[in-house]
Amino acid sequence: MSGKVPITTRGAEKLRAELKQLKSVERPRIIQAIADAREHGDLKENAEYHAAREQQSFVEGRIEEINAKLSNAEIIDVTTFGSTGRVVFGATVEILDEDSGKETTYQIVGEDEADINEGMISVTSPIARALIGKEEGEVVEFQAPGGLKTYEILSVKYI
Repeated sequence: MSGKVPITTRGAEKLRAELKQLKSVERPRIIQAIADAREHGDLKENAEYHAAREQQSFVEGRIEEINAKLSNAEIIDVTTFGSTGRVVFGATVEILDEDSGKETTYQIVGEDEADINEGMISVTSPIARALIGKEEGEVVEFQAPGGLKTYEILSVKYI
């Protein structure tokens, strides 16, 4: 990876918590499972051993992945931005779909943090790209996969 990847402070905290869980709980549990499986004899046909080794491989890969993400992360604390009303990375935006009349709230986050079910959209998504730099009260049009969408920005918060 080249350059820094933006991540919110909450996203960085979640990654650090997962890393701690993997290192202090999962890794020792798997090491013990491998040791227990070795005691059962022939490793060639020992399903418990192979399953534990596979888990170990997954956990070690995830630890490496999280370490890489954190080392390349530019942690952005949106609570320090002040109230400018402008949509920026990390901002929570309430928008009104002018076609359906439906109000929705999204937080603009890094790609790894995005979870539409939690109202967190990637900064690289079409809607986020259209919203960035706009202010409360502005109307935004953008090309979504389902066609042209029009939204009004109702509020911008930095929480």
